[in-house]
Amino acid sequence: MVGTVESTEWLTPAMVRITFGGPGLQRFAPKEFTDQYVICQFVPEGAPYSPPFGDEANLAAPEHRPRIRRFTVRKWDEADRVLTVDFVVHGSEGYAGRWAQRARPGDLLQMRGPGGGYRPDPEADWYLMAGDESSLPAIAASLEVLPAGRSCEVALVTDDAGHEIALESAADLHVRWVHRNSSAAPETLLLDAVGSVHWHRGRPDVFVHGEAGEVRAVRKHLVAARGIDRNSSSISPYWRRHHDDETWRAVKKDWLAEADRDLDAGV
Repeated sequence: MVGTVESTEWLTPAMVRITFGGPGLQRFAPKEFTDQYVICQFVPEGAPYSPPFGDEANLAAPEHRPRIRRFTVRKWDEADRVLTVDFVVHGSEGYAGRWAQRARPGDLLQMRGPGGGYRPDPEADWYLMAGDESSLPAIAASLEVLPAGRSCEVALVTDDAGHEIALESAADLHVRWVHRNSSAAPETLLLDAVGSVHWHRGRPDVFVHGEAGEVRAVRKHLVAARGIDRNSSSISPYWRRHHDDETWRAVKKDWLAEADRDLDAGV
């Protein structure tokens, strides 16, 4: 599956929205999940192939093989068959970020998917969503399907106010933004923000995603202090501080298992 870039728009200094169309998306079959994602395949500079490609990409030298990254689908327009993806960009770091900030109409990006696993429970009494820039697309998409009249507490970490985006929902929305650049302890911002939200009566539907250490601390708080059922909540890391994507993927399974053991032991 290959998307053709139709437009680009910088939403913040670190997030660019890219819309894809073209005949290569005719087989795109959307899921019902609000965190649905596509697996993007970025071609390293100097590789002897370009999208659309087949098995020759995986037979290339290791430094020329596609770099796989997962990105949340911000929106799918079924009528026009246009796919919208919001990319987080950190300067020249990473294959995905470099590609996204240079993308121009007509560029091609090969993808697989979509996949996903979360959609807000319409029977929940209220909603809690928390994360950082990496989870903003999924949170924004989830907010748009919430039922009117329910309460939703949102806690989000960004660099500063210039990195905030508008969020819309039919729900009774309460959003708290906290900023790394003005904090002496940025690694605890998400935990502190979640800990200070108003805790409503009834059963919450919980969605927390972002940096691994921060999500782990929030998960421990919600399970130990608030009695959240970890198996019926969507709480997991998207990335890990001081790790590139390849390094994080190599250790993620063991890291998650260790986090579960610590939770079971009450650590």
